[in-house]
Amino acid sequence: MDVFRWKYLSAKLSVMTSRRVRIGIDTGGTFTDVVAVDEESGATTTTKTPSTPGNPADGFLAGVQKVLDLMGLDGDAVTAVSHGTTVATNQLLEGKLDRIGFITTEGYASVLEIARQSVPDGYGNSYFWVKPPRIVPADLVKTVGGRLDHTGAEVRPFDRDQAVAAAQFFKDAGIGCVGVCFLHAYANDAHERAMLEVLHEVHPDCVVSVSSGVLREYREYERSVTTLVDAAVKPKVGAYVTSIRSRLDEIAPGVPFYVMKSNGGVLSAEEVVHQPITTMLSGPAAGALGAALIAQTAGFDRILTCDGGGTSTDVTVVIDGEPALTTEGTVGAYPSKIPMIDVVTVGAGGGSIAWIAPEGTLKVGPKSAGADPGPMCYPSRGPEPTVTDAHVVLGRIPPHLLGGEIPLSVEAATGGLDTLGGELGLSLEKTATGILEISAWNQANALRQVTVARGLDVRDFTLTTFGGSGSLLACRLMDILGLPRTLVPPNPGNVSAFGLLTVDVRNDYVQTMIAKHTALDAGAVASAYAELEARAGTALDGEGFARDDQRMQRTADLRYVGQAFEVRVPVPDGELDDAALATVADAFHAAHHQLYGYDFRTDPRQAVEWVNLRVSGIGPIRRPDLVARPDRTEGSVADAVTGTRRVFFDAVSTAPSSGGDWVDTPLYARTQLQPGDVVTGPAIVEEFGSTVPVHPGFRATVDSYANLLLTKETSR
Repeated sequence: MDVFRWKYLSAKLSVMTSRRVRIGIDTGGTFTDVVAVDEESGATTTTKTPSTPGNPADGFLAGVQKVLDLMGLDGDAVTAVSHGTTVATNQLLEGKLDRIGFITTEGYASVLEIARQSVPDGYGNSYFWVKPPRIVPADLVKTVGGRLDHTGAEVRPFDRDQAVAAAQFFKDAGIGCVGVCFLHAYANDAHERAMLEVLHEVHPDCVVSVSSGVLREYREYERSVTTLVDAAVKPKVGAYVTSIRSRLDEIAPGVPFYVMKSNGGVLSAEEVVHQPITTMLSGPAAGALGAALIAQTAGFDRILTCDGGGTSTDVTVVIDGEPALTTEGTVGAYPSKIPMIDVVTVGAGGGSIAWIAPEGTLKVGPKSAGADPGPMCYPSRGPEPTVTDAHVVLGRIPPHLLGGEIPLSVEAATGGLDTLGGELGLSLEKTATGILEISAWNQANALRQVTVARGLDVRDFTLTTFGGSGSLLACRLMDILGLPRTLVPPNPGNVSAFGLLTVDVRNDYVQTMIAKHTALDAGAVASAYAELEARAGTALDGEGFARDDQRMQRTADLRYVGQAFEVRVPVPDGELDDAALATVADAFHAAHHQLYGYDFRTDPRQAVEWVNLRVSGIGPIRRPDLVARPDRTEGSVADAVTGTRRVFFDAVSTAPSSGGDWVDTPLYARTQLQPGDVVTGPAIVEEFGSTVPVHPGFRATVDSYANLLLTKETSR
């Protein structure tokens, strides 16, 4: 008997360990989202666990263990873990930076103070705007003699004595982070390498970032700040990633661990500690890529992503499966020139706090209740009403989250909104709907920024909503923006974590080469691209990708002579002769017209100028398969109804004067809906991680991939 039992257990263990899964984990402000994909069957398992702001690594490890327990597996089954983190982002947004030192070229000590002459949008008069504090105070800036010209030629030799004095100053002052940015180091990094060598000798414990290793691109102010930001976040990001790496080894020893980058790729944890600035928009980038794959599989190639979380909402535009990229991003008060997915973020999440401005008007966000203490309806009972409280009071979400794991108190939320409404002279319903209306318009304005402000018609796009709170205002956004439809993926709260499993390893390299198109040397351009591709190839070699599997993607930044900023366009593969360079110039004219409504294609007086050459080295990974499902063959959509709940719907789109009313609304279990089913509003579709209110006058159709497609009834 014992022999038979041993054989049975051995066979069961063999089946368990033969399964191979990849895990994606996205740490948000309120929840840590987890998705595991079975590499053989393509089946996904999703879950959530509360985020742990005090130490995000705790929530990360809890998520790994939770999903493995759900699948009945141990760490040996894990083949890779990918992670989206907000550690660097939060540190910059909160301004919690340690003291940093700055070393620059002699005569340029005030580069941070001078900055740029432009005044941010929204300030009608520059006299009313005050520059934000510089990232490094003047007393922690040191200069070193030596000078290069814009071609990289040495004008004055590097002054080693001054370099040693600067390094000794920072050591004596107890400054453990230093950024180095010398003039024209993008063209020649010899002086920066010499400075790095001195710092290693004199101040060996110092964390150092040099501009030629962070951003090999001209514009001294942006390059300096980007380098300093990299240095500022390096200790914390390095400690965080190293901690997860060691603790992950306790669960799955030696498993590959990747971290999401802002540019839409991932990088091994071992390399990320050397490039921490690349993780600044880690989570939002993963969500955009996951939504892009889901929507493209469903047949939509022009989408707007709307990722609603507990703290904020992130939106971006995706065309033909590719999210827009930018190098003009900022995080908090700090500009960053690293390539990143063009995400616009607004403080309009589920935890956004509703408050009364000094002039007596209702405001929502950007301050958030976060995960702790959270909204008033949470067990921890935050002290101020939030967007989530408004939803729960109106019945838009159930009186619990995560399938009952987190109970919500309707009474506590009602009390908070009654108090707020009393100060405004509004009823409970008007207070709650007012909060949601402001939040919806905040999201709509963000969506306009990534479309209308970039020369795109918002009505040409399909809205794709995800995140725990992303779909709650979908119907209202369709009304405000005139959108034709909204796609809500299954498990929308976990799309960012799913996106982590869809992205390739990616490294970006840039080299400034300013020249008029008519004077361009095709050989020099080809040589520069070859050098960038060699650097990218070496990095991918280190990540374990064979040369035959590596893919190089070329782009270039061009402008008209006299312009201050550039437009990025693709550069063809293969030989770069004069004809190939001409196609790049043509692409620039077309892109300029798309963005600004005009170009100088036919005006020979307006010359085209090349500015930066760029290469992205890509190591492709296997993406999860999205499998179509057959339509319902038996039963009906009514089988998915689990009950009813009184829900308040404001009838803005149908009868604004009515103000809305309470309606006994059917509740649908999303997991019981099948392709071909149609849910007609008013209705509430519920699942483990999110809720989709279907307003009166709207319908939700289930497609072959279990997505919900929201459309207005009149559009049939």
